Amino acid sequence: MKELIDYRTQLIGKLVERAKDFHAACLAVTDPFAPLEEGGWNAHQVAAHTRDVDKMVYGLRAKRTALEDNPMFENFDGDKYTAEHYNADEPLKEMMDDFVNSVMELADVLGKLSKDAWARESRHATMGSGFTLQTWVEKSLAHIEEHIATVRSAR
Repeated sequence: MKELIDYRTQLIGKLVERAKDFHAACLAVTDPFAPLEEGGWNAHQVAAHTRDVDKMVYGLRAKRTALEDNPMFENFDGDKYTAEHYNADEPLKEMMDDFVNSVMELADVLGKLSKDAWARESRHATMGSGFTLQTWVEKSLAHIEEHIATVRSAR
């Protein structure tokens, strides 16, 4: 059990560390509006997407799973959401500060939970049931790490 508790403590630390790494990577891009690959998103769009997915998908799912009894989550279409809500005029630094603050708030919630809370379950409209709080935190971390690599490749 000690190994599992240690793993979860490290998971929280990595989540915060990677959020800060993503913040720094986005702000280090010389031209945040230059496409990262031909025909693809730019760093500003990736930053907005990552922030929005944290707030509306993984971070939200983790918080709700921690606090609610077996919550149900609808599917989230990130591409559609970005197409409808992306704002190129939103300042990148403010966006990234908001993202880090959101992750820090989640880390604070996670750090106060009992060891049993990490096994709390939730359901997903298309993927089924049995998604634990730990699963959502791991997915959040993986999503951030994926986009750190994407943005860093542009610098």
